[in-house]
Amino acid sequence: MNDPAIRALLYPLLVGGVYVDELPTGSTRVDVVHITEHFMHGYEVKGDGDTLQRVSRQLTCYAAAYDFVTFIVTEKHLLKLLPLLPEWVGVLVASATELRPYRPALYNATVERAAIADLLLLEEVRQFLLAWGLTGISLLRRRDVLNLLRTSHAIPVSAVAQYVRERLTARLPQRLEMRAERKAVRQLFGKRPKHRKPKKKAKKPSRQGRAAA
Repeated sequence: MNDPAIRALLYPLLVGGVYVDELPTGSTRVDVVHITEHFMHGYEVKGDGDTLQRVSRQLTCYAAAYDFVTFIVTEKHLLKLLPLLPEWVGVLVASATELRPYRPALYNATVERAAIADLLLLEEVRQFLLAWGLTGISLLRRRDVLNLLRTSHAIPVSAVAQYVRERLTARLPQRLEMRAERKAVRQLFGKRPKHRKPKKKAKKPSRQGRAAA
């Protein structure tokens, strides 16, 4: 099974809230994140054509940002994947007709303020910090803002998480509109025709060659 087929089975299971595809998370992108009023659940899809080489890096990024994390794999990857995951990470096994639960995702207590805030635009994070009474934020770069969140224990993780969920949910209509516009453009122009290379004309024999003949 490939990635699109697995996602098609996943989407109907995401009840309540919204879901976002390909959300940048740390140094990688989560395939699907389900966002509700109370939690964010990241899903990573591994189809038959995928490898497990990036699992360690992906898991580090997801564990810092999401309340729940689930890997969805085909039978091909299952036995090799399990030793790479801690017990709190959920696993679903994809077949042609369903996603079979192997083990449920447990609550992740290792989320970090900076990693959660990094899911947003810089200006959104600045607005959040200003609302909490921090000054001198407007000119700080993204790295400095995130470092401030790492060291500022006055701001609860739960407050950051709630703000991020609200902003990502509010941004969804804009993402859907942009996705629809890109699809319309693709349908309008379609695939560009391939330009055929002109056939090379046969070289005429030189005068010297004709004389020799």
